[in-house]
Amino acid sequence: MIDNLRQIFSFLDNAYNAQSIVSVLEEAFPLNAIYIYDTTTASLRDFSKSWMFIKSKELNDIFSSFDKDKYVVSGKKSYYALYNNQKIIGMLEFSDHLHNKLLEFLELSGFCISLKIQNIILSERMQKNIDFHNSMKNIAKIIETQYETNYIIPIIGEMIDKFVSDHLVYIFINNELVWPSACKDEKIFELIKCLNNNSEYILTPDKKIGLFPMISENKLLGCIVTKSTDNILSEKEIEYLEQLSNQAATTLNRANVYAEILKHATLDALTSFYNRRQLEERLKQEVSSAKRQKRNLCAIMTDIDFFKNVNDTYGHAAGDLVLKTVSHVIKTQLRDYDVAGRYGGEEFALLLPFTNIEEAEMVAERLRKAVETKKIDISKLHPDKKDISVTISLGAAQYTADDTEETLIQKADKALYSAKENGRNKVTIYENNL
Repeated sequence: MIDNLRQIFSFLDNAYNAQSIVSVLEEAFPLNAIYIYDTTTASLRDFSKSWMFIKSKELNDIFSSFDKDKYVVSGKKSYYALYNNQKIIGMLEFSDHLHNKLLEFLELSGFCISLKIQNIILSERMQKNIDFHNSMKNIAKIIETQYETNYIIPIIGEMIDKFVSDHLVYIFINNELVWPSACKDEKIFELIKCLNNNSEYILTPDKKIGLFPMISENKLLGCIVTKSTDNILSEKEIEYLEQLSNQAATTLNRANVYAEILKHATLDALTSFYNRRQLEERLKQEVSSAKRQKRNLCAIMTDIDFFKNVNDTYGHAAGDLVLKTVSHVIKTQLRDYDVAGRYGGEEFALLLPFTNIEEAEMVAERLRKAVETKKIDISKLHPDKKDISVTISLGAAQYTADDTEETLIQKADKALYSAKENGRNKVTIYENNL
């Protein structure tokens, strides 16, 4: 038995996480599972799957019975208590009844097993603290290179999700959901209306929904919301979320300030679309996000049909008015988080996040019709001519895992070229044979 104890102690000493501890004990015993008592929720968790709560009344009753006995038999299974000093911290579940020799072995090794489990739990908590502080630094650093909230917010959301992995995370800006794309809980929308620039965090009575306002310079920018159907927020998670929401508020406020300052340097003066340089930056960001999150992204290239004829017939001032009007029509048909840029001359590039190619085709067709039916009043430039109409051609392509930002635009551009070659005033979807 001494040799067996030495062996299991040696194996436990080399175990580095919950799964490896379970593997070691499975080699030594007919072990089914290890359950650890969570003091925050007053319930059992599966040690190797820390996110999983054990709702079995039978298991919780067995755990409670260890006040009287260290070893409990229930049906074909048996259970052995794990202690920290005199306090029970969990139990081992076995697939069969244990004979006296194995019970004696557990009596001698139980303290070592309990200690190792506690060390792993403590180590994971410490690592989570380290990850948390690293995330705080990363959120602060985002603004050094990025100032678009549409790019910043998903990154913040993903960072926050690490620390409340058993909760759904939502980010609202100005009472509107901006990450992820949907929230079906009307209660959350009602609770958000209660927030103001003096609000502290709000927890529902069952502690399953938490609202953490993002306030900076006495302005309520939005809030971070967590929701779970099973688990409550622990004090540590609340502390994390308070600090993360404060840091996120600072980052978003700085992003808004930078965006305002840089707006004139990044927008095309005539169309108010992104200029070519900024469009390329946004293209990199959107492709990177689509790749990282494995989400849909489509690009549309479009230009004004026979635009040279407008300039030649009515002059460049009329041409500028046409560009300005068409860009305005396009902008009104896009969502807030879609990206529109002036690619060059009368050519525009549009990026549609969270959009598949069928949806992009519908958007492109809607744009085509909206421009086609728009009357452009040029009477101030040409008194003898009240208004004119123009049309646009459009090419659309969907991002794939093999695409770079350059190839995505190239595919949309090829589709645009095909549309122009085949009659103009039409939408063409990229296919490999183009």
